[in-house]
Amino acid sequence: SSGINAEWPLRPGHLKRANRFLKNVVGHKECVPFRRFNGSVGRCAQAKQWRHVQGRWPKKSAEFLMQLLKNAESNAEVKGLDPEHLVIEHIQVNAAPKMRRRTYRAHGRINPYMSSPCHVEVVLAEKDTVVAKPTAGEEEPVKK
Repeated sequence: SSGINAEWPLRPGHLKRANRFLKNVVGHKECVPFRRFNGSVGRCAQAKQWRHVQGRWPKKSAEFLMQLLKNAESNAEVKGLDPEHLVIEHIQVNAAPKMRRRTYRAHGRINPYMSSPCHVEVVLAEKDTVVAKPTAGEEEPVKK
């Protein structure tokens, strides 16, 4: 669930900004806003920049996403794309089949001890078109 919350601030944006954000999450300088699966998640002041109140610093999810983005960046370099102009075009986290273990309880009972893995897919694209901001002298588009 923290993977779903952790990928949301990354879309769509520059790869460098995503890496910086994930490093800040590991260093507790920026939080990940928990918008979904946010029951009993504490409030933090850093969530204000996302216009939200609840947030955490999911270190394990952030480190996995950093590894994934590093791998995607090196794949893009092999394909001949410029890493400076890479943009995260699509990122999605889906639930994977649960892995089953068991834990032993009092009075001879056994309960399930399930893990919740996920599939993460990332698509990077190269964006090199820079749109210039119109100056005051140019024509404004006509509003109807």
